[in-house]
Amino acid sequence: MMAAKTPTDAQGSAMSSPVMSSQTTRWRASVLTIFPEMFPGPLGLSLAGKALEAGLWALDAVDIRQFAGGRHASVDDTPFGGGPGMVMRPDVIDAALEAVLAPGERAIYLTPRGRVLDQALVRELAGRPKVTLLCGRYEAVDQRVLEAREVEEISIGDYVLSGGEPAAIVLIDAVVRLLPGVMGAPEGLDEESFEAGLLEYPHYTRPAEWQGRAVPEVLLSGHHENIRRWRRQQAEEITRARRPDLWARYLERQTDSKKKEAKR
Repeated sequence: MMAAKTPTDAQGSAMSSPVMSSQTTRWRASVLTIFPEMFPGPLGLSLAGKALEAGLWALDAVDIRQFAGGRHASVDDTPFGGGPGMVMRPDVIDAALEAVLAPGERAIYLTPRGRVLDQALVRELAGRPKVTLLCGRYEAVDQRVLEAREVEEISIGDYVLSGGEPAAIVLIDAVVRLLPGVMGAPEGLDEESFEAGLLEYPHYTRPAEWQGRAVPEVLLSGHHENIRRWRRQQAEEITRARRPDLWARYLERQTDSKKKEAKR
């Protein structure tokens, strides 16, 4: 992988804030933000934090303001055509992207109008050596720089945040837990929500009875095949009731799979 360029100021000091850096890192996230102090945040704790410390992945928080000129280092201006809010300037964003993108690499802009982040996309991003995430603030980022840089647009859901930083944290956390060596029991990933196109089945632990509620007997039986069937049934029922969109796609995949088997 070609190393990304590290931005420097006129005195030659680094503009990025490398939270963890390693030549053997399997995956790297570069985050462009006007609030670099928000990182690593929760990414420095638990599984992601331990993996970061171990060098299984790396994180660079890059301050966009350091690419803005003028006394106030302004990164935004009023929108042409009027309207509420401010728009992040294309020249400033372009300079920040130029500093961190390797040749041929595309950045990801976190925006509600983007492709919705799902587990399939998370797996795709985990297969890349690096992602560069652009965190917008104010009303938007100037459309011209998004088009000029062919920026990918990704959304974490149908709601609006104050900025892209929380969305970046969500995306990075989802990817990092898929990286080799991060999860203590990687086989458990296969049974999580969305991996099989279904929501996850219910879980239980000790005590076997709590406030008059007993653990389903099948889970105490020790019969692994019956347990597997029960869990699949529960996952199907929950998905059908709570996420009819996922259930429809699941049924479609099941039908396609049966057709392929019939042709063999």
